[in-house]
Amino acid sequence: MAKKRRSKNKKKRNIVSEYARLQRKVKELSSKDPLTGLYNYQYFTERLDAELKNAKRYVFPISIIMIDIDYFKSINDIYGYRTGNRLLKEFSHYLNKFARTSDVIARFSGAEFALLSPHTNKGGAIALGQRLCSKIQKRVFDTQKNNIKLRVSIGVVNYPEDGINTVGGLIDAGDSAIGAAKDRGGNVICTHDIITKKKIEPIPLGKEDIKDLRTRLQGAGKKLDQALLESIYAFAKAIEARDHYTGEHAEEMATIVREIAKEMGLSKKSIRNLEHAAVLHDLGKIGIDDKILRKKGKLTKKEYEQIKKHPVIGAEILRSVHFLRDVVPMILYHHERFDGKGYTSGLRGNEIPLGARILAIADVYQALMSDRPYRKAFTKKEAVKIIKESSGRQFDPDIVGALFKCIKSKKSRKKKL
Repeated sequence: MAKKRRSKNKKKRNIVSEYARLQRKVKELSSKDPLTGLYNYQYFTERLDAELKNAKRYVFPISIIMIDIDYFKSINDIYGYRTGNRLLKEFSHYLNKFARTSDVIARFSGAEFALLSPHTNKGGAIALGQRLCSKIQKRVFDTQKNNIKLRVSIGVVNYPEDGINTVGGLIDAGDSAIGAAKDRGGNVICTHDIITKKKIEPIPLGKEDIKDLRTRLQGAGKKLDQALLESIYAFAKAIEARDHYTGEHAEEMATIVREIAKEMGLSKKSIRNLEHAAVLHDLGKIGIDDKILRKKGKLTKKEYEQIKKHPVIGAEILRSVHFLRDVVPMILYHHERFDGKGYTSGLRGNEIPLGARILAIADVYQALMSDRPYRKAFTKKEAVKIIKESSGRQFDPDIVGALFKCIKSKKSRKKKL
């Protein structure tokens, strides 16, 4: 009889144990995103609530890093949803490897993610976001299929530095920071304090309603422009899968043109146009045959004539995009030479738009500093020598001077560090 009771009790314990295991499993599954395996929005908010209470009680900082993949809808449109889902899984795995053991990573929705970092002040979170942004720019995703490079917009919010002490407030502030990053064209980091510095005054009713409507329409226009720009950027990224050496070329060029433009004292609008031109300058290669783009040896005369068409093709693609109208001449003429011996129109000197002259030197300098199928990268010293020898012939001497000042300034900054 006692033996039967023991057996019966054992069965009960096993049932209870199995039930508890199943409960844990259900709870675990309900807290995870089914596609990526990361935590979901619900778990993230619950965990943030617990961490925020601890932060208030024991007086330590917590940071949230919001991450949104730029132009992801366009990637789905071009490559299909299967590729998009594969990219999201790979991106999520990369975030997991990048994060520290104390960090909590979640997928909020679509291509938006969040990273919760307890015991991290705002400066530390910004540094973490910058490192992540830089690493993602250099990484190629979906290597077995399409060789896609991604860009991300990042928003950073911190307790207590941003003066927000609720879960909803922190998440809303992070979303606003992401929105500010998107408004700047993406691929940047914005913090909550950047937004709060902009005071929005209430607009009275009456005649000011027209002003209000204009502002709203401009806002809607910006969103449409951003969506269109993301689609165009996605096509530019598709070139990287076809052209074996493009890789980081456009992103590096964007940095170079930005530094030159700042050195020359150009306006923010001019700098932004130059950054767009740097990313899109080889867009026209989408109309060039793959065999030519992928050829590792020297091009024939006929093949080179085909390559020379890419500035015209790129300009034609972008000509109808109103907000990129100032970018079109830069792309069309970025292979002109200061001595008039370039293409497509044989322009010389100041006949060549300033943006195109800046783009031309950045294009060559970055190419010299990169490995190519037919040669190894030149050293910085060698690249500077080649550019110097071409000053006044291929390149505008004033822009050569600005580039050299940027290089010298960067070198001195590194020494200080």
